[in-house]
Amino acid sequence: MYIADSQLKTFLSDAGLVSQKDFDAAEKEAKESNKSVGEILTAHNSIGEDELRRTYAYILGIPFVSLVGTSIEFQTLSLIPEPVARRNNIIAYSHKGNELEIAMLDTDDLAAIDFIKKKTHLKVLPRLTDVASIKAALKQYQMSLRDNLGDVIKRETEALSAGDGSAEDLQKVAEGTSAVRIVDTLLRHATAQSASDIHIEPMEAALLIRYRIDGILHDAMELPKNAAAAVTARIKVLSGMRLDEHRLPQDGRFTAEGAGEKVSFRVSILPTYFGEKIVMRLLRDNISGFTLESIGFHGTGLDRIHEATRKTTGMILSCGPTGAGKSTTLYTLLDIVNTPDVNISTIEDPIEFQMARVNQTQVRPDIGFTFASGMRSLVRQDPDIIMVGEIRDKETASLAINAALTGHLVLSTLHTNTAAGAIPRLLDMGIEPFLLASTLRVIVGQRLVRKLTADKDKYNLSRDEQAQLERIVDAGTVLRALKEEKVVAKDSTWKDIAFFHPEASAKSTTGFSGRVGIYEVLSVTSTIKELMMKNSTDSEIEKQAREEGMLTMSEDGIFKAAQGLTTIEEVLRVITE
Repeated sequence: MYIADSQLKTFLSDAGLVSQKDFDAAEKEAKESNKSVGEILTAHNSIGEDELRRTYAYILGIPFVSLVGTSIEFQTLSLIPEPVARRNNIIAYSHKGNELEIAMLDTDDLAAIDFIKKKTHLKVLPRLTDVASIKAALKQYQMSLRDNLGDVIKRETEALSAGDGSAEDLQKVAEGTSAVRIVDTLLRHATAQSASDIHIEPMEAALLIRYRIDGILHDAMELPKNAAAAVTARIKVLSGMRLDEHRLPQDGRFTAEGAGEKVSFRVSILPTYFGEKIVMRLLRDNISGFTLESIGFHGTGLDRIHEATRKTTGMILSCGPTGAGKSTTLYTLLDIVNTPDVNISTIEDPIEFQMARVNQTQVRPDIGFTFASGMRSLVRQDPDIIMVGEIRDKETASLAINAALTGHLVLSTLHTNTAAGAIPRLLDMGIEPFLLASTLRVIVGQRLVRKLTADKDKYNLSRDEQAQLERIVDAGTVLRALKEEKVVAKDSTWKDIAFFHPEASAKSTTGFSGRVGIYEVLSVTSTIKELMMKNSTDSEIEKQAREEGMLTMSEDGIFKAAQGLTTIEEVLRVITE
């Protein structure tokens, strides 16, 4: 896309996107390096690539389209084969009569446009778009797997042979074309559905496949019973497990790439009455880019966490049951404190996300490398910040507390239902109250709730529903928080605040997509420390924390329901589970 430098300079300067000084410097460097001014500006982060692309579109008079959140008909999308679309960053998104509108990152790619004209025999209308739109549209190719998955599975399972069950035979089955295609299809389909877990469960007459999507398990399909041996063998080979072991649990992991992203699969196999059950946790390897705000923190709780991360010593705990998002919270905190001037070391089981500039270590209990032994070695590695994946026993707790006392900032997780419950839990492990009072900075209790899509049904609470809400939470506290954070007007009452029900759409049959955290952030103040020293109960500690401004998880959930992020029913489902 050729645009005269003078024309680009005038527009960027008038729009206030790039200063004249930055443009002149980029223009000089462009002449010396034989590159375009636009390339130099984006290389120096003077302007983003997508913002520059929008500028080009405006100057050239080419329409700009955003495809994020747009559902494209598969008949239209498939007019351009997926490999071509992915290689050339080009998407067919609208087909009307003899005209085909295509979204591109580079409308000067005449070869790609000519190819599409010849293939479709349509009048091609190029439009500029951004990287986020291309990525969103490419994912829709994967969603089409839902339509052909059944045929693939049926065809390949019919081609399977059970074999004699020996290790050598299972190895052949696992490396066979049919087993490879079945497992590959399952993994790609689960990834396209944004599943967090895949459950493969042997039953008496079938093999049940279930996906956990947005925290809810859904039946995906049933495979014939004769597919069980091949599927299990293939997953064992990928995960580096023993093929001839069927009586003991096994754990492993492997990594796969697809749809432009790298996904790690954490695999657990457990013998059951009808065979070996497999659960695979899907972990997207790149966690960077998350912020505390984006995962659901706000207001006073957000301020308290930021304050704790600025400390150089002490402990920050994230608490909740399995699947509550504790690891995501810790990794987000690590991303915040991960600066060039600190040394960060972790001890994890397993390493769920890989982070640049962080020294991550995986425990190996089978060879005696536990959290406790790993912690002893970590403190000799001169760390400034330590992350312990989970505090499971007194020894690990003692070492973590000791590290927090001796000049380290320690991040960890604990399995308790509430933030206040972490204190009695640690005392029960044998940690002295005065040590807890000296080290704990902030304790976060959390759960995950499903997020509403843009298509949602608005309503206001009836008088009876308002009364019911007041029995569930301290409605006055929630309303006050909504007003303080300017979510609602200062003179609003509950009857003025809109809530929402989910509404099925083409994007989501449930009306939900993705999840967000609901939190309670307990700051360990001087009064909380006094209660610790008296061995107070968790209810007494929670009462004091609420008096000092802490929103409970249920109150934070209602806060987010009032924001339109989720529903009251979803909050109650998660809190009462």
